[in-house]
Amino acid sequence: MGQTKIGGIVLIVVGLGLAYWGYEESGSVASSLNQAFSGSPSDNVMIKYIAGAASTAAGAFLFMRK
Repeated sequence: MGQTKIGGIVLIVVGLGLAYWGYEESGSVASSLNQAFSGSPSDNVMIKYIAGAASTAAGAFLFMRK
C-alpha cells in the first residue's frame, strides 16, 4: 500500500473524528444555550463539521487515486 493511500486513510479517520467531536459538542449545555438564543449552532461546532467534511473528502480522494 502506497503512502498516498495511507495518508488518505489517516485523513478519513481524522475527518470522521472531527465530525464526531462536533456532534458531541453540539449536545453540550453551552452549545444548546447558544443555539436556543441565536438559532444556529456555535462557531466551534460548525468549524469541526466543516473541517471534518473537508478532511474526509480529501482522504477519500487520496485513497481512491491511483
